[in-house]
Amino acid sequence: GIVALWCCSGYGKTQPSNQDSNTATEAVGSPTGLGGQSAVVELDGPAAAVRDWLEAVRTGNDEKATAMLTSMAREKTAAMNLSVRPPASETAKYEIGRVRMVGDDAAQVATTWTDLDEEGKPQTDEAIWVLRKEPQGWRIAGVAATVFPGEPPLKLNFEDPEDMLLKQQWLREEYRRRAEQQAQQARSPAQPEPPIRR
Repeated sequence: GIVALWCCSGYGKTQPSNQDSNTATEAVGSPTGLGGQSAVVELDGPAAAVRDWLEAVRTGNDEKATAMLTSMAREKTAAMNLSVRPPASETAKYEIGRVRMVGDDAAQVATTWTDLDEEGKPQTDEAIWVLRKEPQGWRIAGVAATVFPGEPPLKLNFEDPEDMLLKQQWLREEYRRRAEQQAQQARSPAQPEPPIRR
């Protein structure tokens, strides 16, 4: 999942809120002809900012991606020499979904990100990007995504790198713990229930 991309690998899943105010959808592929699609809707405001961020991430344009972060996120991550961008991917495609305004200067934008997994199969993940309006325009402050299905979303605040590193460390350990648990279960199949005596 996308949250895991910052930690391990993957993108994360979360369901968009039902309280979303308006819908803007744009399907984006590679502009170089790898099955690229044209925009369905012209985006503006927070949706356009998320599109610019995801396109910069997808194409590996670090300068543009960094510029799309809030000033505090840029300052704090630079101070810790920390990158909040996952690796670029020519095979990735994304869609911008619902935009939920939170007052006049904050917004949440739902997205899907589709890329090939280790086996070459498409995997689509969802995330909610958190934005704040700054003098330069809308900027990315963080992301929320469900890493483990059925569990609350993991929130990464790009303006609080210390907290983000703690969550990344927890996530790495949790992935390892769950992998070990699955391996253990695979080694010791469930014992059949003893017959009921009458």
